[in-house]
Amino acid sequence: MKPTDRRGALRAGAAAALAGALATACGTDPRPAPDAGHSPAAGRSPAPAPAAAPAPRHFPGQPDEIAHGPRDRPRVALTFHGQGDPALATRLLAEAERAGARVTVLAVGSWLDAHPSLARRVLDGGHDLGNHTQRHIDINAMTETEALAEIEACATRLRRLTGSVGTWFRPSRTQHAGPSVLRAARRAGYPHVLSYDVDSLDFTSPGAAAVVRNVTGPVRAGSVVSLHFGYPDTATALPVLLAELDRRGLSAVTTTELLS
Repeated sequence: MKPTDRRGALRAGAAAALAGALATACGTDPRPAPDAGHSPAAGRSPAPAPAAAPAPRHFPGQPDEIAHGPRDRPRVALTFHGQGDPALATRLLAEAERAGARVTVLAVGSWLDAHPSLARRVLDGGHDLGNHTQRHIDINAMTETEALAEIEACATRLRRLTGSVGTWFRPSRTQHAGPSVLRAARRAGYPHVLSYDVDSLDFTSPGAAAVVRNVTGPVRAGSVVSLHFGYPDTATALPVLLAELDRRGLSAVTTTELLS
């Protein structure tokens, strides 16, 4: 979708989102999300199977731990920790796609074990998919050997489901990776660890209005924003957040696009 098309779609829905979404902070979106698992219509051939997911990339000039992208381009990356209610995850993906936005999902391996179809759902929507450890426990408290096992366990799930270990790795239960986690990530095949510079704090369930404020206050060109699947506040806040980013001339893109 062209930027102008994306902005037109956002503006068309912004008034309704701003009027209703925050007033019903934890309510259910009245619009049905597209069914990611629907069968092809009668008489139509199924879509061909997608190619394997993109592999991790090295971005020259970027540090081992990336917290933001270039500040001179009007783009931001919304990154979601992939865990929680799959219905909310599907709703968030559909909401982003309706607005022409693309996001980055860092999936927990145990979540993929329980909901394996969501790996392909993320990729089919044009989003980045990455690794957020197998069990989502404090990875900085582990030895390097333990951290490597935790990262590789999730990578194995991703490879089995998508043909790749995922585009990114984000450590669990921490914003910043310690030296041993950085080494373990490189050993597992991830040239960079993905951090962030804007924290929505949505996991504290502060209400949709607060989620929007927590992001729109500090966000600027190049920001990487931390969000989560599994929280109703986040799903309610997302259309308002996307409309506000568009009002400021900021496009929501995948982390790969942000850095490319």
